Amino acid sequence: MEASEILYGIIAIILTFYYYLTSTFDFWKLRNIRGPQPIAFFGNVKDVMFARKAMCDYLMVAYNMYKDEPLIGIFVRRTPVLIVKDPGLIKDILIKNFSIFAERGFTTHEKADPLSQHLVALEQKRWRPLRSKLRPVFTSGKLKEMFPQILECSEHLERYMEKLVSRKEPIECYELMAKYTTDVIASCAFGIDTNSLSDIECEFLKMGREAFHPKWYNLIRLRIKQSAPWFFDILGRILPQTKVTKFFTRILMDNIDYREKNNVVRHDFVDALRELKKYPDKIDIELTDSIIVSQAFIFFLAGFETSSSTMTNTLYELAQNHMIQNTLRVEINHVYAKHGGALTYDSIKEMEYLDKVVKETLRKYPPATFLMRQSTSNYTFEGTKINIPKKQPILIPVYAIQRDPNIYPNPDVFDPERFERKLVQSRDAMFYLPFGDGPRNCIGFRFADYQIKVGLVKILQNYNIEICEKTQIPYINDPKAFLLTPKGALLVEKTTPRNVPMRLNCFE
Repeated sequence: MEASEILYGIIAIILTFYYYLTSTFDFWKLRNIRGPQPIAFFGNVKDVMFARKAMCDYLMVAYNMYKDEPLIGIFVRRTPVLIVKDPGLIKDILIKNFSIFAERGFTTHEKADPLSQHLVALEQKRWRPLRSKLRPVFTSGKLKEMFPQILECSEHLERYMEKLVSRKEPIECYELMAKYTTDVIASCAFGIDTNSLSDIECEFLKMGREAFHPKWYNLIRLRIKQSAPWFFDILGRILPQTKVTKFFTRILMDNIDYREKNNVVRHDFVDALRELKKYPDKIDIELTDSIIVSQAFIFFLAGFETSSSTMTNTLYELAQNHMIQNTLRVEINHVYAKHGGALTYDSIKEMEYLDKVVKETLRKYPPATFLMRQSTSNYTFEGTKINIPKKQPILIPVYAIQRDPNIYPNPDVFDPERFERKLVQSRDAMFYLPFGDGPRNCIGFRFADYQIKVGLVKILQNYNIEICEKTQIPYINDPKAFLLTPKGALLVEKTTPRNVPMRLNCFE
C-alpha cells in the first residue's frame, strides 16, 4: 500500500469522525429554535467540560443572550439540549403534561453504580410507586414528630460553637453547617447518633464529602458514566464498588437487621424502607437491596449538602446586610419570648421574616441550579409548531430565571421583602423553583426547610455575623461542584461566647 493511500485513508477516517461529531448540529435550525453556534466534540459546553465555568453560569449567559426567546437550543457535545425559559411552557413540562416529562434522563446502573437507583434518577415506572410509598415519611405530621431530634442536634451545634469561640480561631462556616446537617439526617433518617460536631473521624461526614467532592479516579468513573454509559456497565463487572457504596449498603442493612432482631420501631425513613423490604409484594416493581439502599443514600445526600450550603449562603448574606440580620434577630427573640423561651415546631412556623430570608437565599443561591427533564414521547409545545422527539433532554435554568432583573429587580441585591405575600402572588409560580414543582418536586423540602431554620435560629440567637477584609465578594461559583457551591472556603471568626461578632471570611 502506497503512502498516499494510507494518507487518504487517514483523512477519510478523520472526516467521517468529524461528520459524526457535527451531524446533529442542524437539529435546532430545522425547528426554527435559536441558539449559539456549537463546535465539534464540545458542542456549546467546552468551558463547562474543562471546569472553567459552572454550568449555571453558562446557562445564564445563554439565557441573557437570547432574552426574548422562550426556547434556546444548545448542544452538549453532539446531543441537542433544549433550554426552556417561558413560564407557561415550564408549567406544561413540570405539571400540566407531567406524564410526558416524568423522567429526568439520568441513567441507572445496577452493577456498576448500585446507588444510582434512587428517586432522583429512576425512570417513571419505578419512580412512581416508590415515591408513593415514601411520601408519608415527609408529611407535616411526621416532621412534627421528628422536630425534637432536629432540636437536639441544634443544641449540640450551639454547645459546639461555644467551644469553638473559646479557641478564638477561624472556623470554616460550610464545614460547621455540614456537620450539623449530617447529625440531623443521621438521627432523623437512620436513628444513628453520629456526633460529627465533635468527632473529626465521623464516617457519615466523610462519605458525604466523598460523594460531592470525589477523588480523581471517581471523577473518571463519572465522566465515563456520562459520556459512554454502555462502557460504564462493562467496567462495572471489573471495577470494585466505591467506598461510598460499601458504606451506605453496610449502614442501612445493619440498621434494618438490628431493628428486626430487637423489635425497634421508630416510624422513620429506615422503617419505611424496612417495610418495603419486608413486604415487597405491596409494591409493583422488583425491589432489590440496592434499590432500597439507594433511597437512603439520596435522602442523606440531598439533606446533607443542599441544607448546609443554604445555611452557609444565608450567613454569608446576613454578614453583609446588618439591617436584615438585626430585623431577623428581633423576630427570633420576640417569638422565643412569646413561647416562654422555648423553640417549638409551631414557633418556627410563626417566624415569617425568617421564612422570607431563607426563601431569598434559595432564590439567589438555588442548590440545584437547573432542572432536568426528558420527553417520553414526541411532543409539540402548546401554542407553537415546535416539535421535539422522544427522549429529548430539557433544561430549566432555575439559577438564571431567579436572577432575571425583569422578574426580580436588582437580582444581586439580597432582599427578603421580595417574598412579601402580595409580591409573591404577583409573580408566576414558575419563576421560583429551588425545589422544583409538580409531582416530581423535592420530596423532602419541608424537612430541609425546618433543619435550615432551626440551625439558623440557634446561631443568630447568640452571635452577630460580620465580614472582614478577606471576605470573598462577589460570590464566585465553583465550576467543579455538582451543586451550587462557592469557590473557596467560608471562614467564621469568633472571639467570645455570646452576643459578639462572628467575622465571616471567604477566600480561595
